[in-house]
Amino acid sequence: MRYLLITMCFLVVFGCRKKSAPKTPKASVLVFPNKDSECTTGESLNETTSNVEFRWLASDDTETYELNVSNLTTGITQKISTASLSAKLPLEKGEPFSWVVISKNTKVNETASSETWQFYNAGSQTTYAPFPAQIIFPESGASVLRDINNEIELSWSGADIEDDIEVFEVYFGTEADANTLIASSPSGDTSHKVSVISETTYYWRIVTRDVEGNTSDTGIFQFKAL
Repeated sequence: MRYLLITMCFLVVFGCRKKSAPKTPKASVLVFPNKDSECTTGESLNETTSNVEFRWLASDDTETYELNVSNLTTGITQKISTASLSAKLPLEKGEPFSWVVISKNTKVNETASSETWQFYNAGSQTTYAPFPAQIIFPESGASVLRDINNEIELSWSGADIEDDIEVFEVYFGTEADANTLIASSPSGDTSHKVSVISETTYYWRIVTRDVEGNTSDTGIFQFKAL
């Protein structure tokens, strides 16, 4: 009888406990190819393509990882899902790429993204154009409040393998082609204030130029001033 009571109490206590909620996966840490570097370890497949291995660290509460690799020139993105901590993809030689790893868990809808790193896949060239500047603010499609002076501060970041960025050219206006050059900022300046009008949509882009005349273009971003 005593053992029966103990067993019943055990079942009541542990049977009434709620199952813990599934946890959202954590972001992974990227390992290789290195950030803002030239990747020279790819296995050559032919004159134009090499197989590049990507590596990252394990993240908590993660079942699978989705590797996204984008050609920054063409805008084409390759994706591959794996439970491993590495994956290989064929990439064009001499082209700039960005990559990010997304952590996933089938028990929850939420995912977690790693940082986004950029690199050049080694080719035959001896000099490389700067990476396209990364837009920080405003994000494309955002609605942004003006400050007290009816201005908004555009901001971005830049990187170059050879560390020889000379200038950031800021193109800005209400025309969708964003072809009006409004400023040429030295390499150390990564922000610029612009005057705006409420309820107006603006378009902008950054052209990065290095000392050898190589350039890269972010493409056009837009935002609405409020």
